[in-house]
Amino acid sequence: MMCLTGNFQVTQFASPWAQCAPRAQLASLRQRWAVVLASLTLLIAGCGEPTNNSRAVFVLVDISSDYASELMQARSLSNYLLADLEGGDSLAVAFIDNSSFTERNIIARASFDSRPSFANQQKRAFQAQVNAFFERFRVPSYHSDITGGVLLARDFLTEADAGRSYLFILSDLHEDLPPWLNRDVGLDLEGIEVVAINIKRQRSDNNNPQAYQARLSTWQSRVEEGGGSWRTYSDLARLERAGVLR
Repeated sequence: MMCLTGNFQVTQFASPWAQCAPRAQLASLRQRWAVVLASLTLLIAGCGEPTNNSRAVFVLVDISSDYASELMQARSLSNYLLADLEGGDSLAVAFIDNSSFTERNIIARASFDSRPSFANQQKRAFQAQVNAFFERFRVPSYHSDITGGVLLARDFLTEADAGRSYLFILSDLHEDLPPWLNRDVGLDLEGIEVVAINIKRQRSDNNNPQAYQARLSTWQSRVEEGGGSWRTYSDLARLERAGVLR
């Protein structure tokens, strides 16, 4: 660069570092904007749909002649679930009989209020309904339509639209359908965790233990083919220790 000062001509040379300064500042600015944009992206992603932590639980209780003696297990399970579930969770209890895919099979159901006092009132009413059913129960069912009960449970759990869905089955898993029922259908159990508890052995299983294992394997296959998961527990105590609902 040429400058004139009085009669003198002075030549000034720009420092190479001075020439690089704007480029360095621009690069630094770009880096800062990149950090800001990345932070905004994470913030926007975090402001999406909130995580659904609610739980929906359906309990199926077999009241056929082969399993009716185990009904106290169902009452204990209901009490355990009522103590564990919270506001926003849903619960239903139904029985398996000759034809189980009906609303009349539902003993009690509720979606618990987020307000603890209201939820406690709902739980007391729910418990009273369950207890009343078992107290007046007298005549076991001759047949056991387990598939119909599972379909009924699936519809309830789907409508609940909870973050986690559970189906508890208390039965010997021996399905004995009346001749007029058609249950040759698939089980759409996507996202549902099926838990069989207290699978009572039949008298004939003593002579042929493979029959007992075959029933378990058959139901496991049906559940998993329908997209659900399968677990078994011998009693409620093991279920509690496993913390299934956690």
